[in-house]
Parts: sequence; structure tokens; C-alpha cells
Amino acid sequence: MKMLMTVSIPHEKFNAEVKEGTAGSTMGQILEELKPDSVYFTSKNGRRGAVMVVNIEKNSDLPKFAEPWFLKFDAECEFDLIMTPQDLQESGLDEIGKRWR
Repeated sequence: MKMLMTVSIPHEKFNAEVKEGTAGSTMGQILEELKPDSVYFTSKNGRRGAVMVVNIEKNSDLPKFAEPWFLKFDAECEFDLIMTPQDLQESGLDEIGKRWR
């Protein structure tokens, strides 16, 4: 299932990696492992952050996506289910609406 993964990275640990010259390679290693459908870097509440679309096959895959960020950067991770327009069309929304009038 597609999920929107939002990562918020504290300054201290990331700054240390930037100063050591390893932040880019660490970030690249994580992204290579996770293979997100898309990724955008941004700020989140004044911290460095990323927003990714990831495909999680089963609930037990969740640590695979979160733990690299936790362990390498002490980051916070949030996951939200997302749908494409096609997913929404296939959801039976109209029938649900008729049932719950």
C-alpha cells in the first residue's frame, strides 16, 4: 500500500554528519535501501525533513522504512495512507454514501 512518509531530522546529529562529510552518503544509502516512489526534501517545524511516497507491502515492513532514520539521525517518522484518484474511484465511495445516508 502507498504511504506518505514524513521525516523530521534533529539538527545535532545531522550537523555532525555534515561536518564529517558523510551526510550525503548516509542519506543516499538510506534512499537506495528504501527505494521510495518519490522523495522531496523540505523543512518540518524548523528541522530538516523529507517527504516520501513509499510502498509498504505488509505492516511488518514498517521498521524497514523507519529504523534507518531513527538509528542514523534520531529522526521522527510519520506514516499516512494515501490513495491515487484511481484508488478513490475503486473505493466504492458512492455505495458507502448511499448506505450511510
